[in-house]
Amino acid sequence: MARRSAVIAAASLSVAGLVAGVALTANATAGVSPAAAPAAEVPQVSAEVLAAMQRDLNLTAAQARARVASDLKAGQVQALFQATEADAHGGTFVQADGTTVVNVTTQAAAAKARAQGVQARLVKYTEKQLDAAVARLDRAGAPAGVVSWYSDVTSNSVVVLARAERVGAARAWARKAGLDAASVQVQASTEAPRPLIDVIGGNPYYIGSGSRCSVGFSVTNGGFVTAGHCGRTGASTSNPSGSFAGSSFPGNDYAWVRVSAGNTMRPWVRTSSGNITVAGSTQAAVGASVCRSGSTTGYHCGTVQAYNTSVTYPEGTVSGLIRTTVCAEPGDSGGSLIAGTQAQGVTSGGSGNCRTGGTTYFQPVNEILQVYSLTLMTGGSTTPPSTTSRPPTSPTSTSQPPGGTTWAPGRYYAAGTTVTYNGVTYRCWQSHTSQSGWEPPNVPALWQRV
Repeated sequence: MARRSAVIAAASLSVAGLVAGVALTANATAGVSPAAAPAAEVPQVSAEVLAAMQRDLNLTAAQARARVASDLKAGQVQALFQATEADAHGGTFVQADGTTVVNVTTQAAAAKARAQGVQARLVKYTEKQLDAAVARLDRAGAPAGVVSWYSDVTSNSVVVLARAERVGAARAWARKAGLDAASVQVQASTEAPRPLIDVIGGNPYYIGSGSRCSVGFSVTNGGFVTAGHCGRTGASTSNPSGSFAGSSFPGNDYAWVRVSAGNTMRPWVRTSSGNITVAGSTQAAVGASVCRSGSTTGYHCGTVQAYNTSVTYPEGTVSGLIRTTVCAEPGDSGGSLIAGTQAQGVTSGGSGNCRTGGTTYFQPVNEILQVYSLTLMTGGSTTPPSTTSRPPTSPTSTSQPPGGTTWAPGRYYAAGTTVTYNGVTYRCWQSHTSQSGWEPPNVPALWQRV
């Protein structure tokens, strides 16, 4: 797929030799890191978010607050290693007890992880290598009965989900794609993913003659992002009025809607009792807690299970999705997935329901922003206004960085992108989501002066 072409090209793994399993666990020793992630500032989280985390993750109030802090730290450490240790980073994840674990392939990277105050685990394969294996399966075309496949950082392997009677066919398919049998975990699954479009989710909008979906996240370009299966390019919308400026489904499940004049974009995610203010789009680590807003089932939380997941819907395969334990039902489609105050993705589809639980997939928001050259709208206040009150100030946006520079925090930059900062031009070395403290002159591992 085009979205991962740069990653795939950089991977040196012979996928046929990929094997599952973890080599060993590194012992905790002292180490010095040449580059440190910015110190985590724990955001103020609304009472409803904490209540939803307690309900859906079986946490106490104190555990929910601690989890918000640990998840934020995990996301920052993950961003650091993806940007500076891509050739040794095997993925970052959060364990059930809130402990952050960084998979690495070298002792030097392990020391760097421990210096960040997190656990290091030596594994055989990097995240790039696992993604390259998933890409081979993407290109192979899934046979009937294979519902999903993804790189699983917790087991350092590729997981394939298939109907019980098609497990053998799934193994043969993976073998034919060039993956060794020992490299893939094929698991029986009863999932039946489908796009969630029946009724509205989050803030409603209507497509054409009456179908409804949900607003994902506002962008400064005069619109919002949502799921691609909600409407094709050119389709008209109402409440707010506008039209689909871009859409892709299947293959991807992303779109953006350009709204008509008179509509006001806000940097908020709606809950039943108030708004969460979006502060950025730093990717959460595997195992981190995330919450979804949808009008069918309200506000629910779960954890991230995997990234770079491919799912077979009746309409075709969609790749590059986030797999989560958050429940959802038809009508929650297109709505917002958020980790604390960080935008993660828009609801694509899933299986199960919010009475018995289920699996839900999300299209990553950073990819949508990159594909359509959009800028996420963010707000500076840590205490968002209620849904019934008038906002005291206009939202801030990452499109207006201090000093008029083109570099800004909270934006996704692909490798090769050029920006200016304080009148100097820089080229991006490693794809990443920018953060305050990571200005181009401060992080030569991310930016090269040109």
